[in-house]
Amino acid sequence: MTKFYHITTYGCQMNVHESEKIAGILAELGYESCENIEDADIAVFNTCCIRENAENHAFGNIGMLKKLKKNKRDMIIAVGGCLTQQIGKAETLHDMFPYVDIIFGTHNLGKLKDYILKKRTQKKAVIEVLESEGEICEDNKPLRTSYPNAWINITYGCNNFCSYCIVPYVRGRERSRRSENIIKEAEELISLGYKEITLLGQNVNSYANGTDDISFPELLKRIASIEGKFRLRFMTSHPKDFSEELAKVIAENPKICHSVHLPVQSGSNSVLKAMNRKYTVEDYLKKVDILKKYVPDCTLTTDLIVGFPNESDQDFEDTKKLVEKVGFSSAFTYVYSKRNGTVAAKMEGQIPEEVSKKRIMSLIELVNSLTRQQSKEYVGKTVEVLCEDYDKKRGLYLGRDEYGRMAYFKSEQDVLGEFLLVKVTDANGISLTGDIV
Repeated sequence: MTKFYHITTYGCQMNVHESEKIAGILAELGYESCENIEDADIAVFNTCCIRENAENHAFGNIGMLKKLKKNKRDMIIAVGGCLTQQIGKAETLHDMFPYVDIIFGTHNLGKLKDYILKKRTQKKAVIEVLESEGEICEDNKPLRTSYPNAWINITYGCNNFCSYCIVPYVRGRERSRRSENIIKEAEELISLGYKEITLLGQNVNSYANGTDDISFPELLKRIASIEGKFRLRFMTSHPKDFSEELAKVIAENPKICHSVHLPVQSGSNSVLKAMNRKYTVEDYLKKVDILKKYVPDCTLTTDLIVGFPNESDQDFEDTKKLVEKVGFSSAFTYVYSKRNGTVAAKMEGQIPEEVSKKRIMSLIELVNSLTRQQSKEYVGKTVEVLCEDYDKKRGLYLGRDEYGRMAYFKSEQDVLGEFLLVKVTDANGISLTGDIV
């Protein structure tokens, strides 16, 4: 009799890829994926705690399974990810939801198979959250679900300790995978027909720091030299470590996309200092100039936080000025979320919610106006698009160009995973529509 699994994922692309690793473990145990959690024999919640909303959603969704678990006593409920790695949160979860069977952290995802087998045989709850990061596990084979895109972790954890960020506390200090393992994984993915590879890390620019391995620019260069037609992306890139060498490598290797995600967070030097970002606005703009010098057509995306403690009206206006000056193609915008255990959580000068809401709406409108303006410049042009999916509701295929702009188009044939030339006929905000040439 077939058994089914359902995975609920919260947070960033890092978590999406880790859910693929969880899916690989479950497939190895004989489970198959199902769309509805009610049909699952095992439900896994891969949580995030970077922002309060993600944490609240996880608690809400886990709570909703109480009735289902009562009716399906053999159903296994497992909770892992960043939320559980926080000090005391595993115990809180167990107290609030005693029907949860397995609780594990970010450092022991690779042991999920053992926990499931233990639960099956001993019928007791398994709670294990490791404090130490341990060795990087190279044995977990992800069940990839995002063809033609594939993600490859190159680092885990972070050493930067930005004052607002809980990542170093829940994912540990930065560790880098060996370059030979990364390159081998990329070669395997390309041989299987994947067309876009994204290298993942909290700070990819500091890859292999303090080790005898190759640098991040050299790693990019070697992956870009693999035979076959594919695109290569990376995220996230910390501004303080962005180098001229990296800009040169992007310029010299056509497979590396001319689109860089470079989170600035704020346009105020006083706020950046309070955030412990280790660069100034002037430093950031110098990095942008270096990138544009070698890759003039490169687009930039970013992360922006408003409402950080003690952010003044002028600080916020400085952020808007920076956004206009750089001309980001898009941005992830957030209201500061207080995270217990971080330095910023103890700061005086917390910004009232109504002030933060007003600022975020103003910032979103500015970012969207820049995005709309850049989208309009596409009209009449022909761009190369990698087809990523099919929108059943619209009856259109969709895909992105190398700069990350999404385009919708018709095709009588299945073109998923193909590179296509699309002539843009219309632009609507962040997306384009066009015809295959």
